[in-house]
Amino acid sequence: MNVEGINQIINERPNLSTALGMEFISTPEGDTCMARMKVDERNRQPFGFLSGGASLALAENVAGVGSSALCPGCACVGIEVSGSHVKAVCEGDTVTAYAHLISQGSTLHVWQVDIRNTAEELISSVRVTNYIIHHK
Repeated sequence: MNVEGINQIINERPNLSTALGMEFISTPEGDTCMARMKVDERNRQPFGFLSGGASLALAENVAGVGSSALCPGCACVGIEVSGSHVKAVCEGDTVTAYAHLISQGSTLHVWQVDIRNTAEELISSVRVTNYIIHHK
């Protein structure tokens, strides 16, 4: 999935993705996209671990980028995010979110997002549902 056009839009002005340090990555598969985020002062808890909220934000944003790549000209907004955090990540590590499209309807997309650390261990498993708004 090519997300370069979406990357340009994201980097035009400050937003949550840029504030937390997310980087979106194209993949050769048409139903998959990725994002990377270094764990640092922008997205960690006071204890030095990646915040669960930052993990959910990463998952929702990578799924939104994927839906936007599939539906140019539409607004793609998250309407449900549900996740389980299974392992802590320390500051200094980098996490990668792997988003796979589970269902693509005309108004709803469902994504499964697995977030892994640099050792490829599962950190969080997240399901994201996006609503696709078609402009008239």
